[in-house]
Amino acid sequence: QVQLVESGGGSVQAGGSLRLSCAASGYRHSRYSMAWFRQAPGKEREGVASLDWNGGSFTADSVKGRFTISKDTAKNILYLQMNDLKPEDTATYYCAATDFLGAHPLTRAAYNTWGQGIQVSVSS
Repeated sequence: QVQLVESGGGSVQAGGSLRLSCAASGYRHSRYSMAWFRQAPGKEREGVASLDWNGGSFTADSVKGRFTISKDTAKNILYLQMNDLKPEDTATYYCAATDFLGAHPLTRAAYNTWGQGIQVSVSS
């Protein structure tokens, strides 16, 4: 059974940085794609950044230049480095994974496994 566990969230002032981690377990191979999504209160869950099993990546325009996705393949941990945080980045952040990417990597439909979510709060 595949499991995703996020960590690293918290509260920070605008302009600050946080790094989220997502530990994946249960995959018997390394050919799975992962991504970060976020959901603010009253809004739809949106894709933030994705990383395919072969290294291809997508980043949402709203965070491009500020957020960086990466992965420690040996440890099966996905990271999201978030710099220059803004109040509008406040949301619950979710890690997602799939071993069959059947849709655009920044859409919810592409993933079949989700973490429990972690809160990121940015104050002005």
